[in-house]
Amino acid sequence: MNSVGRLFRISIYGESHGSEVGVILDGVKPGIPLNKEMFKDDLNRRKAGRIGTTKRLEKDEIIIKSGVFNGFTTGAPILLTFSNENINSKDYLYLINQPRPSHADFTAHVKYHGFQDYRGGGHFSGRLTTGLVAAGVVAKKMLPCTFLSRIIQLGNLKDLTKMDEYLEKIRLSGDSVGGIVEVTVKNMIKGLGEPYFDSLESTISHLLFSIGGVKGVEFGIGFKGATLKGSEFNDSFIDENGTTKTNNNGGINGGISNGNDLIIKVFVKPTPSIFQKQPTYSFEEKKVIEQKITGRHDVAIILRAMVVIENAIACALADSYLIFKAYN
Repeated sequence: MNSVGRLFRISIYGESHGSEVGVILDGVKPGIPLNKEMFKDDLNRRKAGRIGTTKRLEKDEIIIKSGVFNGFTTGAPILLTFSNENINSKDYLYLINQPRPSHADFTAHVKYHGFQDYRGGGHFSGRLTTGLVAAGVVAKKMLPCTFLSRIIQLGNLKDLTKMDEYLEKIRLSGDSVGGIVEVTVKNMIKGLGEPYFDSLESTISHLLFSIGGVKGVEFGIGFKGATLKGSEFNDSFIDENGTTKTNNNGGINGGISNGNDLIIKVFVKPTPSIFQKQPTYSFEEKKVIEQKITGRHDVAIILRAMVVIENAIACALADSYLIFKAYN
């Protein structure tokens, strides 16, 4: 449903064009320094404004409504909210009868019997990832790890130094692109993960596939490992600390972290909202029509999704870390 986690528990709420979006965090240990300023860096990484992002600009000023007192977490549930101010709902009226290709318009209509909030994608909007980013900020404060994220592929672009030029060309064509984000987590804790069904890969993937647009997750060398023999793929241990010569497994053996860098690659699909005409079925006209969407949309949602992916991984690790500590 809209909650996830076992000891570090996250519940998100809101819609794209509702009054606000936010997140409730439970299981945060008391005594962690926390204030509004600590959220700014990651929230700014998610913000629009650069080439290839939507023209919908929100302030994303966080409101801490509970769980923090005198600048420290209290151990009680933390409620974090963000107001929706820059909305333009009239751009989405046509969605009642014309589901956009590759969006949740049709499936949401079927599942919720037409009662869903369709404005801006409603509860399925990327706007809700604001709360997930905020949750990750808190999660990182519960971990000794360091997170490094980068885009390693953007569409068919070879030279990422020419990203802005490439994105502008795609924008002018009315199209969009996807890509791959690589997240490396250093200073990893050994022993995270609870096999069988709560292996570290399972809990991380659960959160990652909850992010709209994520269509593939790889650990370590990922699918490229299919071309290797066992003798080439295996990671040999080279010291008593568990350091491995290679890291094809991405820091996980048997569903448990081994202390080497955790390496995860995530494929984010092209933004489904594009300004080229596309065929779709009109329930009003009862036939396939040419649809031209309106509204404000990203050329490449991966640009703003990178921090969402990173912080979702942090949330999964924080949950696993609390369970690890409980066992020990």
